[in-house]
Amino acid sequence: MKSLLCLLGFLTFTSFAAAAERPNILYLYVDDMGWGSIGPNGQEDRKAQGKPYVLTPTLDKLAAAGVNFTRAYGCTVCSPARSSQQTGFHQGYTFADRNNPDNAMKAIRTDDVTMGDILAKAGYTTGYWGKWGYGGSKDMKNPTLDNIQTLPTSHGYQHVVAELHHVRAHTFFQPTLWTAPAAKGTVGGLELKPNSMAKYTNNKDYSNYPANQNHPNYPKTAYCDDVYAFAALDFIRENAQEYNKTGKPFFGLFAAQIPHAPFGEVAKLPGWDQQYKDKKFFKGLKTQSQEWCAMVTRIDAHFGNLLAALEDPNGDGDKSDSVADNTLIIFQSDNGGPSGFNNNEIDANGGLSGNKGSIQEGGIRVPTLMYWPKMINKGSSLKAGSNTHQVIDCTDLLPTFCDLAGVETPIGLSGVSIAPLLTGRGEQRVRDFVIHEAGNSASIIRGKYKFVRARKGAKASKKKKGKEIKLALYDLDKDPAEKNNIAKANPELVKTLDALLTAEQVDQPAGFANTYHQWLGKQGSSISAEGNWSEYVYENVGKKYINESGQPKAFWIPRMANGTAAVADKNVEFLGLEVGGQDSIQKLTVTAKVTGRNEIRVAKNGQVSLEGGTLSSVRWTEIEEGGSLAGHGSIEGTLYCQGALDLSGQSSLDVKGAAVLGGELSVSSITKNMVVLKAESIVGRFKNSEVQIGGQKYKVNYSSTAVYLSK
Repeated sequence: MKSLLCLLGFLTFTSFAAAAERPNILYLYVDDMGWGSIGPNGQEDRKAQGKPYVLTPTLDKLAAAGVNFTRAYGCTVCSPARSSQQTGFHQGYTFADRNNPDNAMKAIRTDDVTMGDILAKAGYTTGYWGKWGYGGSKDMKNPTLDNIQTLPTSHGYQHVVAELHHVRAHTFFQPTLWTAPAAKGTVGGLELKPNSMAKYTNNKDYSNYPANQNHPNYPKTAYCDDVYAFAALDFIRENAQEYNKTGKPFFGLFAAQIPHAPFGEVAKLPGWDQQYKDKKFFKGLKTQSQEWCAMVTRIDAHFGNLLAALEDPNGDGDKSDSVADNTLIIFQSDNGGPSGFNNNEIDANGGLSGNKGSIQEGGIRVPTLMYWPKMINKGSSLKAGSNTHQVIDCTDLLPTFCDLAGVETPIGLSGVSIAPLLTGRGEQRVRDFVIHEAGNSASIIRGKYKFVRARKGAKASKKKKGKEIKLALYDLDKDPAEKNNIAKANPELVKTLDALLTAEQVDQPAGFANTYHQWLGKQGSSISAEGNWSEYVYENVGKKYINESGQPKAFWIPRMANGTAAVADKNVEFLGLEVGGQDSIQKLTVTAKVTGRNEIRVAKNGQVSLEGGTLSSVRWTEIEEGGSLAGHGSIEGTLYCQGALDLSGQSSLDVKGAAVLGGELSVSSITKNMVVLKAESIVGRFKNSEVQIGGQKYKVNYSSTAVYLSK
């Protein structure tokens, strides 16, 4: 039986977004644009020094009024980046961990919950324009839909103009593009339409550069990014006006093919280099660098049109109907830039080592800007025109959007919401490290340190599974170019990071992914026993890629919600575990150790009773409102409690991490020392200031590391 975790059916609006109007979201996503390609990461300095630089006036505006994330990460190549972005899982868990030519082998599966799924279910109007990369064949003349479950229309995107195969995206003049909405009954909800600017030719609203489709020499088959951009512009104009009328928010993701190769096709457009006519340095650049600059400046101009539409949705010159104030704009690249003249002459990767496809910073660190006038300089501590060095990853965007939309985040994700950072509200949760893969190499970044393990015939410092391994450790604060390997001087740190990296499933073969399961056990059954969980199958057009069943494993994401009480009497490990979440009460008694590597979540109607057992997570255990944790034992990792904590009092609850408190405290009995909870730090307070035990009232008191009672 195939497991389908119907996560979307249980989305509920949370208190995070209740206090403020939910923002519109515009996500500007480019392809292969290196970290150093934007002003604050190096181009401003190049201009000041009289060196060749790329013109990006719109991105400069976003940087000046927004925030530049100097340590933001994507992936090494296109398909994994899009999968990690959409699903919130890093490459160790996402099914698309390679640029596999088999579209089913780099798919977003039915069970994977995406940005489009989440935001459409939350009431947003959704749009996607550009390179999707999954689900269609590569044939130029007659492409087919080869994997229906992985299409953007199968994952919440209602308005689409897209390319489904990365090989078709190796030109900017595809004869056709996939579009939605489609005619009723169309398979996959997408239909092919000519790649043409005809729809926009006579529209006077599109008079700004690069809308030169009116030029007599503009190609009949359009430059695809022009079509994507104008489809996005129509969407923003229409939905910004709808937002003003009804308050219905919108989410648009513009995934441009620019500035991916081939570069020379931009030169087929009339006036392709017109923005550089007065730049003396331009003629001295190699042809590839000229074309790359023109491509980046062209997409920047399209971004400018989109921002203008936010500020004046109906285009009448009156900006009183602007929706820009409550629109979060994110600009980001999927991975680092490639090698080539543009990198040499324009320093597109900002001096970082490596390029696209590598595990080095030049392959995975990406330019990232965020702009939200309602919050920056106002609600949050972020200041306009500033840089932040907080490490963020493309996997963080999905949980961030969940928080901003006011809906629950899917269980067990690799990413962590940065909504508290953006809004200044709520507790900013800590994700201790980020993970990346690149073929036979993998890395973990924790704080300022980056550990790399490469299986490439280079001189080995150890062996693993019969393959030579080269280890490297870098201090990115002192050595962002990764020139000084300090692994030998820090053996204990290397050992620690190596173990963390291994546990993140990066050694699995291509096509490995997390799997989703539901609790099927009968009353009193053990969660570690074989046969008590649903089978997970991933298949496409008759070919089976994953068939996972049996005893629980560390890459499972299970949900317990069938209403039968269960026991954890043996140690068991998951990627993420949710208890509760439906109308019936779900009970779990823990006498052994239950690990949810990324998360243990006790949801509404979930009841977990510790009888000397342990809940363990690298990150956190969360007791949501309507859920409860009872008894005594230990919690490894941070405890977040907004639900009920019913402690025995005979032995304290020992939290080996921070305890972030809220919700209600109750205590069933009391001992002489009266300490009911110990933690490395105590944050927050319970809602109730006293508890009643045996008819006697006790005051709830707090120290920096304990909660204790007094008469």
